[in-house]
Amino acid sequence: MRVGLVYHPVYLNHQTGRHVENAHRLEETAELLQSSGVTQQLVEISPEQVSPDELAQVHSVDHMARVENLCRSGGGWLDADTVVSPPSYDVALYAAGGVLKATQAVITGELDSAFALVRPPGHHATHSRAMGFCLFNNIAVAARQATRSQQIARVLIVDFDVHHGNGTQDAFYDDPAVLYFSSHQCPLYPGTGSIEEVGKDEGVGATINVPLPPWSHDEDYLQVYERVLVPAARRFRPELVLVSAGYDPHWKDPISLMQVSTTGFAQMVRILKELASELCQGRLVFTLEGGYDTSALAYSVKATLDTLLGRGDIDDPLGKPVHADNAAEVDSIIQRVKAVHGLA
Repeated sequence: MRVGLVYHPVYLNHQTGRHVENAHRLEETAELLQSSGVTQQLVEISPEQVSPDELAQVHSVDHMARVENLCRSGGGWLDADTVVSPPSYDVALYAAGGVLKATQAVITGELDSAFALVRPPGHHATHSRAMGFCLFNNIAVAARQATRSQQIARVLIVDFDVHHGNGTQDAFYDDPAVLYFSSHQCPLYPGTGSIEEVGKDEGVGATINVPLPPWSHDEDYLQVYERVLVPAARRFRPELVLVSAGYDPHWKDPISLMQVSTTGFAQMVRILKELASELCQGRLVFTLEGGYDTSALAYSVKATLDTLLGRGDIDDPLGKPVHADNAAEVDSIIQRVKAVHGLA
């Protein structure tokens, strides 16, 4: 099982001070992967900067220039949530480029699967705007390059970050070649991702949103995956699966109310791995999005990689919380999603 890892100290140079999205997220995760021996089982992928032409397939030239100019002039705030430092523009190019390189390695068969441990994250970044800690949309760049290069006809993007990936949805809202699937807490930033957002024009039906109530837990997410994602993916038949892996649904995360455990993430990853094996020769790439309790993030990333490596035992020292019973409400949401999308 050839599993790749994108990681480089350059990702620590996006300096955000006391911001919740900071370099400690990657430092603690990388330390755990190294000390536990997981890193030694992975194939190292050295990131390269994404090219301007590749970035421009998703973002406007004005947006790219705005980010670069603020960084070159000393840094500052792009919006109320999103801060940059002088190196941030170059780091963001390495983040998008790292995800792109991992994706290419999986497409060509050099690797079976890969995980891009990068920052800044990407799934909120739109065509013309940085937002939600995100500068450029890393996963959208990789998906767009895969389809426009004609290497891949259909891409499934799965987003389990606690926040809806509005930027990724926007990028492919009218594109039938990309199925975007998001499970997210509702209500929560950025306020998008309703069941009724299904795509437009030729892309109608290629956006599936499952807004979940606060306090949703492992079993709720597994119900969503088994009853909505699996049949939707089988109908779509992707040739590549990309995952926006945000670990902020973890019960220890400080900026959400979800109750997913480390073991729960591993179970979701196992479903994704099985789907990729069934539908697209195992082609599966994860990229880091959110996750702001550094211990929960580190163990959840490790659980993801352990699952990709084929390990059945998951190290979850944080355990599971006592959670509310959302079964009836989640079942109702699932039924509505299935009805909107014509899923049996």
